[in-house]
Amino acid sequence: MTIQSITHVSFIVRDTACSLAFYCDVLGLAVDPERPDLGFPGAWLALGGQQQIHLLELPNPDPVAGRPEHGGRDRHAAFLVDDLEDLAARLMAVDIVISRSRSGRAALFCRDPDGNALEFMQQTEAGR
Repeated sequence: MTIQSITHVSFIVRDTACSLAFYCDVLGLAVDPERPDLGFPGAWLALGGQQQIHLLELPNPDPVAGRPEHGGRDRHAAFLVDDLEDLAARLMAVDIVISRSRSGRAALFCRDPDGNALEFMQQTEAGR
């Protein structure tokens, strides 16, 4: 048995509409209308292929305050992007704090409106 890919990552959010403003308006993702009624608010966002981000509007059992300042030192999801500097400009234009990767890679970290840590990496010619 070999794990072949990730199909989705889920984030707990306190306000789906607020999160959609970030994920759709800032990051440019589209809502997947195929989300069934799960008995609580939320949204599925399409990343490409069969990959998604699931937003779950549920009580958060984890603390939001007191998380590490740098998202690379916290649990996070990492995504490949085609233009890291364009993304950095878009995030900073809406006052989202970013930090650059401390490893020297072409990557940055930020947090969504609910404090979930996100990493964005620009794919290099070597595919890493």
